[in-house]
Amino acid sequence: MRVLRACGGAVLWIVASVVSLVAVLLCATVVLLPLGIPLLLVGRRLFGLSIRLFLPRAAQHPLKASGDSVRSAASSVTDSVTDHVDGRKVRKQLKKKWKKVAHA
Repeated sequence: MRVLRACGGAVLWIVASVVSLVAVLLCATVVLLPLGIPLLLVGRRLFGLSIRLFLPRAAQHPLKASGDSVRSAASSVTDSVTDHVDGRKVRKQLKKKWKKVAHA
């Protein structure tokens, strides 16, 4: 899958280069300037997309990848805590504490 993404990125890089070259040539003539500027912007977006195809997914969205790792770490912590803590005991202790606080 990684090789396929890299090949797609390479092909898209070549397409972006050709589109940008055509856009620069269109911008050189004053009459075709309104066509050249949007085409230059399209070429820029294609360059960005081709670079994103080369990068691994974690590098594309670092916050999303870190969020996934935090969620998995949190679930492992809660699993380990629930294995060692009896819920009924904790509720009983909390009731006793609340009763003491209410009477004081």
